[in-house]
Amino acid sequence: MVLAGDVGPSAQGPARSLAELTQARSLVLRDYECLPWSDLAADRGAEIASAWLGFLDGLPLPALATPEGEGEAAGISYRIRGSGPPLVLMPLDLAPAQWEPLIAELATRYSTVTLGGPLVGVVALLEGRGRSNYRAAIRAVLDLADIKPGETVLEVGGGSGVALREIARRTAGANPILDIDINPYLLREAATLAAREGLAERIEFRQGSAEALPLVDGSVDVALALTVMEEGDADRMMAELVRVTRPGGRIGAIVRSQDLPWWSNLPLSPALRAKVDRAGVLGAGVSPTGCADASLYRRFCAAGLVDRRFFPQHVSAMPEIEPIRAASLEQQVRALLSGEELAEWDRAAAAAKAEGSFFISQPHHCAVGTKPG
Repeated sequence: MVLAGDVGPSAQGPARSLAELTQARSLVLRDYECLPWSDLAADRGAEIASAWLGFLDGLPLPALATPEGEGEAAGISYRIRGSGPPLVLMPLDLAPAQWEPLIAELATRYSTVTLGGPLVGVVALLEGRGRSNYRAAIRAVLDLADIKPGETVLEVGGGSGVALREIARRTAGANPILDIDINPYLLREAATLAAREGLAERIEFRQGSAEALPLVDGSVDVALALTVMEEGDADRMMAELVRVTRPGGRIGAIVRSQDLPWWSNLPLSPALRAKVDRAGVLGAGVSPTGCADASLYRRFCAAGLVDRRFFPQHVSAMPEIEPIRAASLEQQVRALLSGEELAEWDRAAAAAKAEGSFFISQPHHCAVGTKPG
């Protein structure tokens, strides 16, 4: 059963899938855009639960004795609630509430097994990106931010904590580090990953919105927003970063770029190259008021920041380092192609993968500036 919204670019993929999966049923959420951070279960939970229970109840599923509880197996965390046939729920992208609003109802008829940890879902994607040269972009921003001992460092929307742990290792306990994220699911996962590395005591995790930070004016020395200004009102986020930073403090940001082409390391014909490299420009996943282009630099100027440093940075996804993201990006590219185009791509990709030279590179914009004293 395919669940999809009917608004925006994100609706196109499920529509194509349903055209091919003629035996599949669907639930289309009317007037709803399924962005990566959309809180589906919270926004449309009653509608989803009703459709899913009707679908699942019609299947001959055997009941198993699965005791309630929680734990971890092979690096994957799990929580089991309810009784009946087991229903495994993978992490729901960046949704703040995850599946939680539906669990009570689903658990009356099914043994619901919710999964988490660094090996599944969006956390696996974020952690994989943290093993790529995206970390080089983070380090470049941190170098320019020039964190000094004793300074308070804030990251808004810290995700799974890749940058937070990098800061904690760099500062070796000499700096207060604060993560403010609107997403309780990611806060829990980030805290768990920090604890695994013995860094939990160096980082404070707090729930809050980047558009209305729960901090007083001038309370931090370094404020960072790393691939989060795409997901909300970028102007409000920028204003809040400036407000909570003390005079003389530094502000750093990275955003994904939809105004620069992707680049794939494949020998393609010029026509196919032009189409493939536009994949990032056509991609979904940016709020209507978000920032995913070179306007980041103009926003830093308009905010009155000085000592500004601006630079683009490409981040490459290689199957050997982050197979999930590499496969996801390739899927987005292949969805644009058909016929001979698809055949050409597949031949070139297979040859590159066999020799270990395949990657797809995504552009980002990076900026660092100082709040004037």
